[in-house]
Amino acid sequence: MNKLYPSAAEALKGIVADGQLMAVGGFGLCGIPEALIAALRDSGVRDLTVISNNAGVDGFGLGQLLETRQIKKMISSYVGENKEFERQYLAGELELEFTPQGTLAEKLRAGGAGIPAFFTRTGVGTMVADGKELREFDGHTYVMERALNPDVSLVKAHIADKSGNLVFRRTARNFNPAAAMAGKITVVEVEQIVEVGELDPDAVHLPGIYVHRIVHNPTPEKRIEKRTTRSAA
Repeated sequence: MNKLYPSAAEALKGIVADGQLMAVGGFGLCGIPEALIAALRDSGVRDLTVISNNAGVDGFGLGQLLETRQIKKMISSYVGENKEFERQYLAGELELEFTPQGTLAEKLRAGGAGIPAFFTRTGVGTMVADGKELREFDGHTYVMERALNPDVSLVKAHIADKSGNLVFRRTARNFNPAAAMAGKITVVEVEQIVEVGELDPDAVHLPGIYVHRIVHNPTPEKRIEKRTTRSAA
């Protein structure tokens, strides 16, 4: 089975559609699938519900899809770096499901593991628990959280072999493995592609069974959200 596609646009062809639930890897701008996000914007699909730790920044990452109004709902844990996100949410133009960061990671992990729901103490007594089942365990109240199973997951890895075995680079790993495992269809953007057998099996972070399509982007922009420097002494 050939998992390699000549472009991000080709990799998304036939699998993205209006109204889908999608997961996008990354943390801030670290480890986001830049080319796949741009191709998703250009595809014109709308009314998306997007699972992502945050929504990029204005004009980059998922911020591009907010500007084009292709996202109707975000399932996120942090939304503080995007003024357009804030504006749409406060104006009632964008739905938001706030999810604590650890809970968001576990909802994706559970989805990939075939676990439909789990209980956690995080969020009890807050808006996070509104409308959700509560249960007592050992004298403590827990809230039930449903797993997430996105129709399509877009993730970023550093290296892939042609079977889709993945290696992530340092903190760019973040939500990407969990998003990849949870997706019914997973598309991966990578900087390097090697032949099957070139990766040390012990170095593989995610096996290729979770990967359906691969696109090569050897020169991602890799923007930095905030650059802080000190004055020369």
